[in-house]
Amino acid sequence: MNRLTTPWGAFDLARFPEDPRDTLRAWDAADEYLLRHLQGTEDAPPTDLTGAVSVVGDRWGALVTALAARRPARPEHPVVQITDSYLGQQATRANLERGGITADRVRLLSARDTPPERIDVLLVRVPKSLALLEDQLHRLAPAVHESTVVVGTGMVSEIHTSTLKLFERIIGPTRTSLAAKKARLILCTPDTGLVRTPSPWPLRYALPADIGTLAGRTVTNHAGIFCAERLDIGTRFFLRSLPRRHGPERVVDLGCGNGVVGTAVAMANPEAEVTFVDESFSAVASAEATFHDNAPAAQAEFLVGDGLSALADGSADLVLNNPPFHSHRATTDTTARRMFADARRVLRPGGELWVIGNRHLGYHVRLRRLFGNCEVVAADPKFVVLRAVRK
Repeated sequence: MNRLTTPWGAFDLARFPEDPRDTLRAWDAADEYLLRHLQGTEDAPPTDLTGAVSVVGDRWGALVTALAARRPARPEHPVVQITDSYLGQQATRANLERGGITADRVRLLSARDTPPERIDVLLVRVPKSLALLEDQLHRLAPAVHESTVVVGTGMVSEIHTSTLKLFERIIGPTRTSLAAKKARLILCTPDTGLVRTPSPWPLRYALPADIGTLAGRTVTNHAGIFCAERLDIGTRFFLRSLPRRHGPERVVDLGCGNGVVGTAVAMANPEAEVTFVDESFSAVASAEATFHDNAPAAQAEFLVGDGLSALADGSADLVLNNPPFHSHRATTDTTARRMFADARRVLRPGGELWVIGNRHLGYHVRLRRLFGNCEVVAADPKFVVLRAVRK
């Protein structure tokens, strides 16, 4: 946990789930820059925050926590947070509670929820995914009016010409601030004369012919999920290497993305019950659409959550996992370690965890430590598929 000092006070903030070994903060210089800008400078007056304020992409709740503390409780105009991250949403809840901020001051929405009808101040933390930004701006544009204050923020390395063009095309004329501590602001003036067009997302495409059960099938991809515009080479390799099993069993597609892995298992073994789990609201929505389009008669459940925390001990026969190794811009194996430990807990004796990862990540070392065993099922120069059995 670290303390963020803002123009409106200091707040103890943490990521979610809290881990004393995690040295990453729940905010960065871009968040600080935006809050200073809202407070006002010698060259610009403070922003009027008494109206309908929406914050998009607030990663761990730092912006919403500071803004909610700044404003008096106004049930008719709570600060709205819109995020695609379940973990980010949970971090926001915890940080608000830690700051003594009551629930009536905020409204937490997912990226798939219906957006507010009116926005007087729109604050955008630029996401890593340009597609997610495009989808969010399209969905929010109808709520923006000519007097809406629109400010984006991000690190210099996150803001590109393509980023600014999206704001310009969907919202209105856009310029950037000077850089401060390697962060920058995006200042956008709404143009209500722009023709409002619907978001091009979700995107649907047909899978290649060389991946087995799902060959030629169509998948659905909401904006922001990993490799939303094509099948990534790691998943393609995993699909060719999946275990061939039959009979009733519970299979978990952990970190399911668009759900192609779990859907392939369900099509190959109609007696299996597949649980799709991801911390991204858009990923689970994509998986649900992909599954129902291709295996409508099979059994499945769809969970947005923190790994396998919602599943009981010893309740699964097979867990399939392609763990991420980035948390926003930071490279870390924290998520993979938690996923592997979760999988061991929910697997029955004899149950199996199958993992795909880049060779250089060395997942076999962690799996042997946790499970006491690990074998290589398939490998190529870039990827390796590993199998660990719960004893």
